[in-house]
Amino acid sequence: MNERSVLLMVDDRASSFTRYAARALPDDLVLLRFAEFRAELREDYLRATAHLPAFWVREGAPLEHEARRYRDWTAELPTRPTRFCNPSEPRQAVAQRFAALAGLPHLTQRQVGWVRDKAAMKSRFRELGLRTAAFARVSRASEVERFAARHGWPLVLKPVDSFACVDTYRLEGPTAVAAIDFAARDWMVEEFVGGTEWEVCALVHDGEVLTAWPSAMPCRPLDIVDGAMNANISVGTDEGPPVDLRAMLQRIVTGMGIDHGYAHMEFFVVDKQVYAGEIGVRLAGCEIPANHGHAYGFDVFGATLDVYLGRRPRLDYRERRCAGDLLLPLPGSGTVRHVTGADELLRLPGVVEAVLKTEVGDTVAARRASHNASGHVHVVGASIAEVEQRMRAVLDAFTIEVAPAREADPVSS
Repeated sequence: MNERSVLLMVDDRASSFTRYAARALPDDLVLLRFAEFRAELREDYLRATAHLPAFWVREGAPLEHEARRYRDWTAELPTRPTRFCNPSEPRQAVAQRFAALAGLPHLTQRQVGWVRDKAAMKSRFRELGLRTAAFARVSRASEVERFAARHGWPLVLKPVDSFACVDTYRLEGPTAVAAIDFAARDWMVEEFVGGTEWEVCALVHDGEVLTAWPSAMPCRPLDIVDGAMNANISVGTDEGPPVDLRAMLQRIVTGMGIDHGYAHMEFFVVDKQVYAGEIGVRLAGCEIPANHGHAYGFDVFGATLDVYLGRRPRLDYRERRCAGDLLLPLPGSGTVRHVTGADELLRLPGVVEAVLKTEVGDTVAARRASHNASGHVHVVGASIAEVEQRMRAVLDAFTIEVAPAREADPVSS
């Protein structure tokens, strides 16, 4: 029998995984929240998780002091957490440092650099014998132009710590560089890679990659933020990429000293050559993990909790199909005047789940990010092509109207 463990989990936004964990571990879950990001947690979500103990890291307080306060606070709990999970990409550095100060399993500062700083990450990939696009750190426009003189246009410019394509751009020529504020972020530039972009997720237990789940991408993330269909398709069939995914991930996991967790990686296949893109040691974004559950017919979130609790999960697959998440568009900022209901979407072929994050009367704010959406649906099918076709039918049926916010009329005197 597995010994009981209590999990401390970073909770900076409501997600399918955090909601699942709150239901599955009502007595064995403690939440770690950061006061400076409280606005990102909706009141309905805070009410739904009010039964769980939650430690709030105070804004502006030294992290060492907050870790001491946390240890005192946990002394009053029935059982102290002994395991740690951070599903958040932007909170990776501060979360892992807090876990270290609290005496919990964590990534070291060097490991955080490898999985968070994209230039350090690609350098590590190369040290491990993986091929990557050419890249360089840059801090001014002239350095970008020198890189382009060697590697050509277009190229990709991004902050080294970006996620969800925030502030990531495909630059077609030197005139596009003038609009970049190089003082605002730490930047890198990389060669634009063609071919086919893929994703792969994995569960890691005791340093071993237990499984690898490939995902097809109908549209690239950089095209998504400019309006292309926003979708990922878990490939449970034999249509996956011609790559030994477990071996590739095992090389990285071993080379980075990763003991356990959920890993998500993007890579390219160009003329049968694999180019490593980026890797994160946290849950994949959007609804990608849930896709794998639908594609293979198993409890993906339960298996993920197992590896963070130090247990080897049972991967009992009952399905072999393709399943994807389609993020529903959010066309602008303002007030929602109309949105297609979930019940109507569930009547469409292949749709097995529909979640709307907005309703009539809500005030919404669109942003240039790959997770920008008004909701999502999960769509299943026998092949990648069938799922994509069904997703496009969903987009044809879905409508949302957002009225732009109007400036207040001036007060007459």
